[in-house]
Amino acid sequence: MKILHTSDWHIGRTLYGRKRYEEFEAFLSWLSETIIVEQVDVLLVAGDVFDTSAPSNRAQELYYRFLCRIAASSCRHVVVTAGNHDSPSFLNAPRELLRALDVHVLGNVMENPEDEVLLLNKQDGSPELIVCAVPYLRDRDIRTAEAGESIEDKELKLSEGIRSHYADIVVLAEQKRNELGIDIPIIAMGHLFAAGGQTVDGDGVRELYVGSLAHVTAGIFPACLDYVALGHLHVPQKVNASDTMRYSGSPLAMGFGEAKQNKSVCLVEFENKNSEVRVVNVPVFQRLERIKGGWKEISARILELSATKSQAWIEIVYDGEEVIGDLRERLDAVVTGTELEILRVKNNRITDSILNQIHEDETLDDLNVNDVFDRCMSMHNVPDEQRPELLRAYQETLTSLYEHDKMAE
Repeated sequence: MKILHTSDWHIGRTLYGRKRYEEFEAFLSWLSETIIVEQVDVLLVAGDVFDTSAPSNRAQELYYRFLCRIAASSCRHVVVTAGNHDSPSFLNAPRELLRALDVHVLGNVMENPEDEVLLLNKQDGSPELIVCAVPYLRDRDIRTAEAGESIEDKELKLSEGIRSHYADIVVLAEQKRNELGIDIPIIAMGHLFAAGGQTVDGDGVRELYVGSLAHVTAGIFPACLDYVALGHLHVPQKVNASDTMRYSGSPLAMGFGEAKQNKSVCLVEFENKNSEVRVVNVPVFQRLERIKGGWKEISARILELSATKSQAWIEIVYDGEEVIGDLRERLDAVVTGTELEILRVKNNRITDSILNQIHEDETLDDLNVNDVFDRCMSMHNVPDEQRPELLRAYQETLTSLYEHDKMAE
């Protein structure tokens, strides 16, 4: 039995105003071909199918067209769980229809925990796999807020709530396996931040967490699990150096900070309960490049790229000693006549010199949500000792806003 684990597609995501539908379409086409060539039996998508809770018509078209193509392939089952970017109600809306295509969708925590335990069968109807299909666990799903709680209390409740949820679901999975009398594998899915997980600047994950809030340890997953398919972190990685507990990572570079990453999916092959995991690299459909340095280094690198007829999208990070007032104009002149496109220019010479003042050349694209709040605290002369607590409260507020399902009634 072959299982393909992927996550964090973020269909519909833009990059500094540029739409990326051609890249998403190319990836999904490559993925469907890979599933056919590798004769994959089960596809697991561990959250963040879409980039927003209200995806565009084109984003939806790419998603449903892909599912229809997979339904006609050798892949017998698709399991899709929601991530923090997904609208639970939107993903769930066609659930009953998709079930006819053996596509199982879990957009939110189910009232009956048994509904998160999926028994998948072979073509002959005999059981072959149990999947604990756990979607992104929102704060309200696993924690009851109480007045006067400390940060440590909240963190403890969050981690305990997640641990308890997985423990309950896995117990049900083991009971189901015992009832069947067949020693088939049990796999868990999740969309969360495992402590020690690697993130990169600009991936949209790093800015969401401060300290250890909402981080969980690998110990929350029961030892009986044969594989844990995780989503949320965009860097492909093992958890606690375990071959069978992994983040597949995002298949496309979500920002210039991910430009040098090798993107991949995980192919898990079971022989009875013995598994072997193979990482399959995803092709680069649109090259991204971050060029950092002084004017001499930047202009030289652009000339190198243009000589190779590169069609890269470029981010410029200028940190030279010279103050260049017409940096953008110089860059536009250098790329004129090439197939290169500069999407972002960050002038560190300016931003470093005036921390709490927005320069005329600086835009909100140069700041993340934490930068904005930090500047707000500076403008209001908030004492340094009060800032960590305020920043945590701000992060909780942001998280609750992100978790609000705009598509629900």
